Amino acid sequence: MGEIDAYSLNGNPRSRTIALGPRRAVDPSGHLIAGLVYHGYQPEAGVIEISGAALPGRYWMTRETLRQMYGYPFLQLRCQMVVNRVPADDVRQLRMMAVYGYSFVKIPRLLGRDRDAVVGTLTIEDWLANKFNKRHVTDPVQLSLPLEEAA
Repeated sequence: MGEIDAYSLNGNPRSRTIALGPRRAVDPSGHLIAGLVYHGYQPEAGVIEISGAALPGRYWMTRETLRQMYGYPFLQLRCQMVVNRVPADDVRQLRMMAVYGYSFVKIPRLLGRDRDAVVGTLTIEDWLANKFNKRHVTDPVQLSLPLEEAA
């Protein structure tokens, strides 16, 4: 664990945060096109926050990327919830998160005096039930999760 610079979707490109398990996406020529930082990890609550950024116009969010992106907090860290803060005017990202199963709460001024945010939460149950996982994740035993967590 260490401090890194990360664009944390809060509008501050120089935000300092304690990071866990940074992930990245590269194009076929090896150039970085997207990155994720896991932070605010609360093991006792089973909650972690994900922040990320990507170059505009680059296709990187594949089913496999999503599987790895959420497999890390849910399967490796055994989190029960993932949190993601998004600018309230980022309709495209909010739409993608809704399809993936997130629930939302809008918080006025969270990103500044004139900038609202939406806090999205994704529980392990919603992650397991979303249409992207039904094909690959069908049995909680396969995930090595306690049955009560996956029920």
